[in-house]
Amino acid sequence: MTAPAALLPRTAEDLAETAEALAETARRVREHVVDMCAGPEGGHLGGAFSSTEILTALYFAVLNVDPAAPDDPDRDRFVLSKGHAAVGLYAVLAERGFLPTAELAGYGRPGTRLMGHPVRAVPGVEMPTGSLGHGLALACGFALGQRLDRRPARSFVLMGDGELQEGSVWEAAIAAASLRLDNLVAVIDRNGLQLTGPTDGKAPMEQLAERWRSFGWAVRETDGHDLAALVEHLSAAPWEPGRPGLLICRTVKGRGVPFLEGRPAAHYVTLSARNHARARAALRTPARRPA
Repeated sequence: MTAPAALLPRTAEDLAETAEALAETARRVREHVVDMCAGPEGGHLGGAFSSTEILTALYFAVLNVDPAAPDDPDRDRFVLSKGHAAVGLYAVLAERGFLPTAELAGYGRPGTRLMGHPVRAVPGVEMPTGSLGHGLALACGFALGQRLDRRPARSFVLMGDGELQEGSVWEAAIAAASLRLDNLVAVIDRNGLQLTGPTDGKAPMEQLAERWRSFGWAVRETDGHDLAALVEHLSAAPWEPGRPGLLICRTVKGRGVPFLEGRPAAHYVTLSARNHARARAALRTPARRPA
């Protein structure tokens, strides 16, 4: 499908209308992910679903990007630091027009460019990612380059909360604040789960917002499945002159499929034919669709 042009809502009515349209896009994105995770490769469905609204809001209402010119030097940059959720990014890029939706059927198969982690060969992918903890540093570099080139563009990065256990994240956080990169926006998918269980059970991270503020960042928090709120916050960045921005998004791993929601087992799945059908049915049940 050809995607609508990016929108920059200004009123509450605009936001509500935009969110309603984006909700249908998010549902289609989840269907693509479910289909990919029913293939031989399987996929990181849980993290893709917790971040579906975040990616949808970015690509359909916030980022200044053009599928016809993916390397435009004035484009906004996006880095999927939690690169294992590549199936979600591929689905959004296909819906946005960066690649044919039919190509998603080849995910994980021999000869495809749609691999388990994103690579630069995929239009719209800025950097290969998947080794956790490196995306923020990459986005810092993009933001600094944009400023040095005097381009009015922003750089965004999406991180999982589990990768905050990596020391390189905090080194990049210090650098971004010291460089006063207010054209940089980091988003944390705070679903609270990682491969082996609750994130806080491995390394407690509260008070998370206060930690980032102490590094010099402007911090906001929101429901990561509320499309209107996501568009409002992300469109308004930079929030404070001279400070990089951080949006902490409270999300649910596996959001949208009842038998996977909030479960560590949703981290990586290969859906059987039966569960593939159950998941698609859940996504088409109005009462089960994420708001």
